[in-house]
Amino acid sequence: MISRIFSTLALWALIFVTLWFFRTSGGLVLVTAITVLTLREFYQLMTAAGWAPFSGLGMFFGGLITLAPFIEARFGAPAHPLLALAAVVMAIRVVAERPPEKRVEALASTLFGLVYVALLLQYMVRILTPLPADTVSADGRLLLCLWLIAVAKFCDVGALLTGLAIGKHKMAPQISPKKTWEGAVGGVLTSIGIGALVAWLGRNELGATLTPLHAALIAGPIAVIAIVSDLIESVIKRRAALKDSGHVIPGIGGMFDLSDSLLLTAPVAYFLFRLP
Repeated sequence: MISRIFSTLALWALIFVTLWFFRTSGGLVLVTAITVLTLREFYQLMTAAGWAPFSGLGMFFGGLITLAPFIEARFGAPAHPLLALAAVVMAIRVVAERPPEKRVEALASTLFGLVYVALLLQYMVRILTPLPADTVSADGRLLLCLWLIAVAKFCDVGALLTGLAIGKHKMAPQISPKKTWEGAVGGVLTSIGIGALVAWLGRNELGATLTPLHAALIAGPIAVIAIVSDLIESVIKRRAALKDSGHVIPGIGGMFDLSDSLLLTAPVAYFLFRLP
């Protein structure tokens, strides 16, 4: 528990320092790094499950797909063909480089990683990237991204502490035995409180884009999605028969263990923010 607390504080310090000093550029680098490192661990899980994905090429395309909205906004180059191009390249490689009994699994696992990790985290880049017709400032977009991270990750914290204190009824024992319904409720309530607090603290930048009341109302469903997102990672780890996706973060596990709750919540938050 001590190592988990220390790692959590260190990660939040890294996020704050990066966003404070490097603003949008720092946020884009962080999201891209999270994508690539998460894909690395995802493909390791797929390899452990016997599916033989194209890890290196997947991470390369994953970084580009995640950055696509920024590339399009900054340089005017259409970035939407990247996923299709990745599918074409992977299809060519799978015929030449994988044995017949591995081809379907190799292609499916590589492309699923691009969709589930890179394409979904792309919505964090969409939140971060300033646009000409913006009604919210560049710093406001940074705060929206920070708000999303806080709501999603504090749901984990609230669920853990509530579950340890009063958790009795198992939520999904075959997927994640330690999760309880009591913990889930505690996590959602924690996210609602954190969402309202962050919106209030950032009210000068966020203005009418995300008032504390609006933040509290949308934090609830985002927290529920964060719990589902965490369960999906547990499903993937169980398929690979591994407890953790990695060991790079003491007390937490791997980058996938850290980013799991952001994957499904990023697109949901983007649409709920009603950004252009």
